[in-house]
Amino acid sequence: MDQIDAILNRDWEAATQRGKETLAGPLAESACYDQPSGEVVVQLNNGAVLRIQSTLLQGLENATPEEMADIHIGGRGTGLHFPHLDADFYVPALVEGVYGTPAWMHGLKQKLAHQKAVLTASGRRLTGVRHQKKTGDHRNVS
Repeated sequence: MDQIDAILNRDWEAATQRGKETLAGPLAESACYDQPSGEVVVQLNNGAVLRIQSTLLQGLENATPEEMADIHIGGRGTGLHFPHLDADFYVPALVEGVYGTPAWMHGLKQKLAHQKAVLTASGRRLTGVRHQKKTGDHRNVS
């Protein structure tokens, strides 16, 4: 029984420490949806303001402004809940730039890379600069 008690005590202490660290990190004090910008705005307990485009958040990408307007803060500021969408977010993860599951984040990364490539190509056409992939040379196309 002593070994079991020691294991339980060790696990209890580790969980308590993780809980203290979580509650010390940036936590939500308030949250709202800013319709003109399309952003979810979170006031953090460290004075910072987190603004995230709602289309980046898994489960909110097709939501109406009315559905996003109702945001509940839970877990002593560790979570955001959108009851009309049944969507939940962990605030420390949002601060780290994690807006959904690994599959969602992979899809976002691919989407953003494609958008960057399109914008880069458009910029080259506008400036008249052609990029040679093999040599890395730039030359004027006039």
